Amino acid sequence: MIKVYRGHRINNRCNVTANGEEIDPRTDLLNLSSSGFEWGYDGGGPGQLALAILADFYNDDSMALTHYKTFRNEVIANLRSDEWMIDHTTIKKAMSQDGVINVPMTLDELIKKLRGNA
Repeated sequence: MIKVYRGHRINNRCNVTANGEEIDPRTDLLNLSSSGFEWGYDGGGPGQLALAILADFYNDDSMALTHYKTFRNEVIANLRSDEWMIDHTTIKKAMSQDGVINVPMTLDELIKKLRGNA
């Protein structure tokens, strides 16, 4: 499923959804902001948003923790309006600049394929 992330700010509160559902801030991985999501600069709130989007998009906590700063700096810090939309192409483009290559299989599937067991 292709995910579309949308953010909007109402009364100084930032709401972010993925395909219409609010995203988990993933403070269980890393708590960068006690006041929730933000965007438009490179602080804690934007870092929390970057972490949450990557964890949701890739479904890989380690990957999100490793690359959230780059995503924050490349994408989230540059969001200047009160409403925005990010799709999969924006995420993949930003991550490719940080050396992330999207592989359409799990590591176990790749190993099996390389060993001729697939």
